Amino acid sequence: MAEPSILDVAERARFEIHSGGQPAGYLNYRLARGEIALTHTEIDERRRGQGLGGALVRGALDAARRRRLSVLPECEFAASWIARHPEYADLVPATRHPRFGLA
Repeated sequence: MAEPSILDVAERARFEIHSGGQPAGYLNYRLARGEIALTHTEIDERRRGQGLGGALVRGALDAARRRRLSVLPECEFAASWIARHPEYADLVPATRHPRFGLA
């Protein structure tokens, strides 16, 4: 099976993940003043447990890094994913790490 694709659908303020040519989930965001707040992650219940949520968060964080945006992981799933992948913690302003449970 092909790798999932992640699209930034700016007009809907969300990243979407497609797998096998089908939509599999999305990550809503709010963009303002050099920051992107990740607000909610949703994966189709039939597709959960396949690593798509993590791939979606990673894709959103990679896009934020390319665009030099600070990240506010307001979504609990995104915050816990960053906590497990500290190579992305630098995207969250250090003063906000405690708010999002980051070391």
